[in-house]
Amino acid sequence: MTVRDIFNAEAAKRILITDGAFGTEIQGWKLSEADYAGNLGLSRDQKGNNDILALTKPEVPEAIHRAYFEAGADIAETNTFSANSISQADYGAEHLVREINVESAKMARRVADEFQAKDGRPRFVAGAIGPTNKTLSLSPDVNDPGYREIDFDYLKQVYREQIDALVEGGVDFVLIETVFDTLNAKAGIMAAIEAGEALGRDLPIMLSMTLTDLSGRNLSGHAVEAFWHAIRHARPLTVGLNCSFGAEQLRPHVKSLSEIADTLIMVYPNAGLPNELGAYDEAPATTAGLVGEWAGAGQVNVLGGCCGSTPAHIKAIADAVRGLPARPVPMSQVRTRLAGLEPFTMAA
Repeated sequence: MTVRDIFNAEAAKRILITDGAFGTEIQGWKLSEADYAGNLGLSRDQKGNNDILALTKPEVPEAIHRAYFEAGADIAETNTFSANSISQADYGAEHLVREINVESAKMARRVADEFQAKDGRPRFVAGAIGPTNKTLSLSPDVNDPGYREIDFDYLKQVYREQIDALVEGGVDFVLIETVFDTLNAKAGIMAAIEAGEALGRDLPIMLSMTLTDLSGRNLSGHAVEAFWHAIRHARPLTVGLNCSFGAEQLRPHVKSLSEIADTLIMVYPNAGLPNELGAYDEAPATTAGLVGEWAGAGQVNVLGGCCGSTPAHIKAIADAVRGLPARPVPMSQVRTRLAGLEPFTMAA
């Protein structure tokens, strides 16, 4: 069986659990700039460069992986959200991209395999790929709407570098997450497809959109259904929503996506909305109760947490959905489905 087959078999039995936030968990360690920088000799301030901890203080992300698995997670997401040459250039660390991704993936793989060996339950590793801090769809210059800082081929190569390193480190899937620009995601999709072709095997892709307003659109303006039409060709292992708002605000959009997507649905919202100090106050029981409603309604296959979520949130979610049936993947009618900012389905 391929890893896709194994994952689908597990998802048919029960609702799977992915892990929670890394950024807010790392903040809890109160690391100094020296902790981040280590002895790499980098010239720029490294504080806040969470990804580089795989090289300079690996015990931190490893402890977080362990805490999430102990809480009941089936999936570890690598601590590589910004481990690409565009984002790492802000820290003068772009030459370390391959090393960061390889080491992060090896770490997650090692811990996942350790937990699987204890009880025989499959554990998976998703190579996390963030959107970068650039956008292909929008101009950063209000006086020049046609200007772009980067082009599609360049971003695809940036993603390919990261994906190749994650695969070398042992990930099972490529998770293109927090998609605020659908065109950025399509560059990631092409990079992942090309990486799989180079390997000569299936490299499953997970896709997760983030909404920037309550109407259910991302920053590039795509509605949830339009986003699905735009990326469905990639045959994603999972599609879903992450970050954005808390679970309460995501409810109608989860329902909408669940009804149209003929693949597994994975949703991992923030632990509510941040307070005036930027902290997340939503209690684990509250988050678990909200996402548990989606599970009870048969709308999701994989649940977890994003910003502000903790191992306690993941444990509460795992406890809340234990024993609930998995969402059946709907059969999709054969139609021509197109996407602008709105979806378009051609009549049969």
